[in-house]
Amino acid sequence: MTSDVVLTAALRNNLLSLKSTQSSIDETQLRLATGLKVNSALDNPQSFFASEALKNRASDLTRLLDGLGQNIQVIKAADAGVTALTKLVEQADSVAQSARDALAQGQSEAKAVGNVDLRGIDDLTAVNGLANGDTISLSITDENGDAVLIGTYGQTGLASPANDAAAITINTNDSVEEIIAEINNLQIDDGNGNATGGQAFEATLDASGNLQIKTLNGGDYRAVFASAAGTTVSDDLAVAQALGFGNIAQSVVRGDPAAPTDPAENSVEFTAVADVAVRSFQLFDNSGADPVIASRSSLLSDLEDSDTNALFANIDSVDDEYVISVNGGQEVEIELFDGTNAVSIQSFIDQINNNDTLNGLIEASFDEETGQLSITPISADVQSIEIGVDDAVTANFGFGLTDSPNTTGLTAVAAEENRETIRLGGAAAALAGFEDEFNNIRNQITELVTNGDTGYRGTNLLFGDDLTSFFNEFRTSSLTTEGVTFTADGLGLSEANFSRQSSVDGALAEVRAALESVRAFGSTLANDLSIIQTRQDFTTNLVNTLQEGSDKLVVADQNEEGTKLLALQTRQQLGVTSLSLASQSQQSILRLF
Repeated sequence: MTSDVVLTAALRNNLLSLKSTQSSIDETQLRLATGLKVNSALDNPQSFFASEALKNRASDLTRLLDGLGQNIQVIKAADAGVTALTKLVEQADSVAQSARDALAQGQSEAKAVGNVDLRGIDDLTAVNGLANGDTISLSITDENGDAVLIGTYGQTGLASPANDAAAITINTNDSVEEIIAEINNLQIDDGNGNATGGQAFEATLDASGNLQIKTLNGGDYRAVFASAAGTTVSDDLAVAQALGFGNIAQSVVRGDPAAPTDPAENSVEFTAVADVAVRSFQLFDNSGADPVIASRSSLLSDLEDSDTNALFANIDSVDDEYVISVNGGQEVEIELFDGTNAVSIQSFIDQINNNDTLNGLIEASFDEETGQLSITPISADVQSIEIGVDDAVTANFGFGLTDSPNTTGLTAVAAEENRETIRLGGAAAALAGFEDEFNNIRNQITELVTNGDTGYRGTNLLFGDDLTSFFNEFRTSSLTTEGVTFTADGLGLSEANFSRQSSVDGALAEVRAALESVRAFGSTLANDLSIIQTRQDFTTNLVNTLQEGSDKLVVADQNEEGTKLLALQTRQQLGVTSLSLASQSQQSILRLF
């Protein structure tokens, strides 16, 4: 076409060269600006997609690193909990050991000490209140509360029949040492005339000359005092008074309650227990179709024992009362009738705990799991607890040796009273204090775990939660840290019962097993934490490797690209000069005009 501009070959080649150079400059400037030599799939599809794959995996692993970091915090929180639990369990061990030491010192056996100086008495019948033929009858139980046969043995076997009770008779010219020797000769019998259980009692005179009698088998015992004259209960009380036990021996109805002064129907006695508290046997509620373990709301009139024997009777008047006193002090009346029905177990407990005379000395409580009612000393001064009933009431909680299942308990007739003294172990209050301390530690262990204090972001390894740590983006490599339930019950720590050596030893065994469990779990946490931290470091390094590999595929070398840009700019200047030279031949035509 006549309008086309005709360029020489030299000009056209120079223009194409400049265009190519400018394109290269633009590309190099883009690389310098972005820092990438491959900015899109158009630049280099293979490198671009390979780099994207590496970056995606690095991103996935980075998210895993965040999860691993949080899992490490969960384990650290649990480890802090393990440290606290270890201290609490060790503290519980210390408390149980203190209780064991108290028991080892012989402070909690069933023991009673008189208050009359009997030293130097060669003939007890010369003492006012004692006579030839007076007796002290002793009966004993084992640690489970079961009756034990006892008898006196000679070299050739059984010298006197083994019975539930053994009578020690005071004869003319018997010295106090001879009576002590007779008590110490009582042996535990297997029912076949064999003294398999060893010595039953230990009787001594203490430094003040007072008669002291205690059991050696860890059980409880009852002492019954009887006058040979047998005219009135007062004669029996005189025997107890002369031997120094008048302050704790009581007249207890064991026969016809209508004959309160007849010694044949009553006994003068006391019970000595090795327990730190006065505890009932298991109580059942028969108000429904079938008996069930009693609850706090159960009425006393509905209570029965494990053999379905009714435990309370004749509760029908506001004058019906249960009587409690401590150390023979002021009697406190506990109402058994509210004007409509017999009171509930909870009402019975509340009346004791709200009474100003009693609540500084003893505390009543009820365990709905075992169905047991307990009266526990809270003062070190408590040595004995006296219980009784008034106004024709029959009441049998199972307190003491004499109130066991299949017995009638305490029964009173109108205008008369029926009382029984229960002598607690010498360290009862101290051991009760140890029980409170131990149970408080149990509660703290449970609260530490259950209140979420040992958890992190809703995961609590000490309260049954598991923790899974994933180590790759496909979740095919992982570690599961299995949680535990380290409440007091989960650790196997039962509520304290420091009444006997065997129960304290059982508590110590539980504590030490719990300590082993806590320490073992702490070791598991440390091992899992080490594994997770190792995998965290590995994953961190792997992410760096992936990112480095991705960069090598797409990241531009700034020095190289800068050098290229400088060379291209030089080339561009040279191209412009070359273009100028190529056009000079055409410019010479202009000179013709």
